[in-house]
Formats: sequence, C-alpha cells, structure tokens
Amino acid sequence: MYALYSAVLGVGLLAYLPAFLVRRRRAGYGRHLGQRLGRIGEGLPPEPRGWIHAVSVGESAVAVPLVEGIRRRWPELSIVVSTITPTGARIVAERLAGRAVHRYFPVDLPGPVRRALDAARPRFFIAIETELWPNFLRTLAARRIPAMIANGRISDRSFRRYHRVRWLMRRVLADVSVFAMQSEEDARRIVALGAPPERVVVTGNLKSDLLPEVSDDAAWRQRLGLGPGNRLWIAGSTHRGEEALALDAFVHAKARCPGLALLLAPRHPERADEVEELIRARGLVAVRRSRLPRDSARGAIVILDTVGELAQLYALAEVVFVGGSLVPIGGHNMLEPAMRGKPVLFGPHTSNFREGAELLQMSGGGLVVKDGDELASELARLLDDGDLASRMGRAAREAFADRQGAVSATLDLIARHLWPGSPGGPPR
Repeated sequence: MYALYSAVLGVGLLAYLPAFLVRRRRAGYGRHLGQRLGRIGEGLPPEPRGWIHAVSVGESAVAVPLVEGIRRRWPELSIVVSTITPTGARIVAERLAGRAVHRYFPVDLPGPVRRALDAARPRFFIAIETELWPNFLRTLAARRIPAMIANGRISDRSFRRYHRVRWLMRRVLADVSVFAMQSEEDARRIVALGAPPERVVVTGNLKSDLLPEVSDDAAWRQRLGLGPGNRLWIAGSTHRGEEALALDAFVHAKARCPGLALLLAPRHPERADEVEELIRARGLVAVRRSRLPRDSARGAIVILDTVGELAQLYALAEVVFVGGSLVPIGGHNMLEPAMRGKPVLFGPHTSNFREGAELLQMSGGGLVVKDGDELASELARLLDDGDLASRMGRAAREAFADRQGAVSATLDLIARHLWPGSPGGPPR
C-alpha cells in the first residue's frame, strides 16, 4: 500500500514540476528545495525538540499560542515549526522569533522523510488541522515517536474524499497517538474514518484562544488614508466572484454613507491584479497595501495584498464580511472579527466553519446573506443603525469568549500522550 502511494505521489510531483518552477520564481516556492528533500539539519535548536507542522498562514497563526503554551510549560523543549508555503514561513518568523525555528516540511517520500527525522530527532510531532502524511506518520510510528492531530477538523469535502479510501485511512490514522478535534462533529467524522475512538478528544478550536493583537489604530487609520469622517468596511478572505459583489454593495452603501471606505482582502494576494481591474472597471480608485505609504490611500479602495495583517485590521472595521461563503468554498475564519467585537456577515457556504457560523447566528453576532443584494442591504442597515451593529459586535465577542480553553486542553493531552514523565506532565 505504502509503495503504491509513494509511486503515485512521485508521479504527481513530476507532473507538477513545470508549475512548481513557475511558482518558485513568482512566489518564493522552492527557494528551500533542500529542506523539502529532508535536508533540515543545519541550525536546529538544541535537543530535546518537539515538531509542530502548520501548512500555511492560518495554521501558522493557530500554532502561535500552542508554541507559547509549550514553551511556558516545558521550557527545556525546543520547538521546530514546519510549513509548506513561504507565507506560512513568514508568519512563523514574525510571530515566533526566538521561540521556534522554522523549517519546510519534507516531501512525503521515504527518503526525504527519513533524512528530516534523522536530523530533527523530535520527541513528538503535532500536525495542526488534520494534516495526514502516510509515509511521515508511518516512519514516526516505526521510531516510536508519538504523533498528535491538534485543532483537528474534517470538512464536508475532506470527509467525502477520505471516506472513499477509508481502508487506507484506517491504517494511516492508526499511527496517530491522539486526536484533539475542534467539535463533536469533527470527532464523529474522524472515528468514522477509522480513528480509534479512545484516542479522540474534543478540545475546541485553538483559534478561540488567539488574543486580539495590540495595534496602533491611529497609525493604521492614517496609513490607510482614513480621516475622522471615514467609516471602514472590510471584506476579508474573498474569492473570485465575491469581490464584484462586495464592490456593488460598497457603491450602494456609499450613496447613503459618503464617508464609507472599503478594504478588500482577497484570500490569495496574488490575485491583486485581477481585483484592481475590477475596481478600476467601476470607475473607482484602488491602492495596494504593499505600496503604502508611498502611494496615497485617501479616497481609494485598499487591496490587502500582504500576509498576516488582516486579523489586526479587523479592529478598525465597523462591519466585516468573511468570504469564501458566497461562493461554494466553505467559508473562512470568522473568529478573528468576532473576537474583536465586530458584526459579521457571511454567505450560506460555511461548511468549513459550520460550528462558528452557527454560533454567530444563534448568538446574534452574525448574519447570513444569500447573495449580493442581501449583502448590500444588510451592510447598509448596519451602517445606518449603530446600536444594532454594537449589539451584534458584543454578542459575537461574548459567544467566542465562552469557548476559550482549547490551548490548555491541548497542552494537557501533550503531557499525557506525547511528553509524559516531563516536569510539566504526569508521571510515566
């Protein structure tokens, strides 16, 4: 089975090679090709070491409070955090400087995996949000290195895909020591795929424990060209098809609220050219965040083409729309604006964040908009009714504040299953 998987993966990597070379030039992929091939030894921190894997930006942000909790509880442990994308690497470098060392995750083939583990010699491995790499997990198990899935979730699409190969999943999941899942539904799904029920625990969502970052709101407002009479609406993590709807809603709302400003944050910053064309096609002015303060932002729609700033900028908004939800993507992180006390709008496609969407609706902190017309009308209503917007913002923050504690629960599982006998854990 594993030989077949490795062969198929190898063929897939060869087929992907031309696209990889293009992305290497454009976005920094492949600049650390040696690390992807398992050569990660140079400059590693001293042993004992733990290894946390976070694929990209969202998982890297989630890893921050977990790494901080591990370092407080087990100061003798060094931490290696791996990612696959350069944007994820940037988050690790910026937010975990001095507390963790970054490496790129090896390609899941026997040679790269063996070389990486020979160099890192981790005492345990933690994958954020159900990252399942069969060869890597099998090699960990062969070396008696315990592995954990933290903040685990199984989306509708992933569940359907995994369920088709559940005979394979059962063997892969057997190599994981403990599953810390976000919700009861995620726990049910991982068990249905073959995880031993006694290893599955519901800990909640680590994102609920992400504290709002302290920001200089006045400096940000100046940088974004926001004057005293400006009110900001943010459309975050948008996908193709949503920016046009957001722009139409903005034009509609601005007719009633002349001081309204918009920050558009496409989920994939490399789409900035496309988004800028949409803005200019409507006769509006656009400016990219990466060009501020060199270019003037006053009166312009700001395109957020940088990584790692959206969560902080939510603090400036009066209303937030979270994308990936008006198109069938499954939605994106709603906790970040909710924890900053903002009323949250989102579309009907929220399968990736079903629990968060339901919580926002039940608490009164969020509203579902089924199309562009509803987005425009609800945006205008919230801008007109400041009391309603404030009540929704408070409800959103309180709803998620009650769900905090996932980091502590995850640390307890680490002490019990991954690092027993340590000063911060129970006796062996």
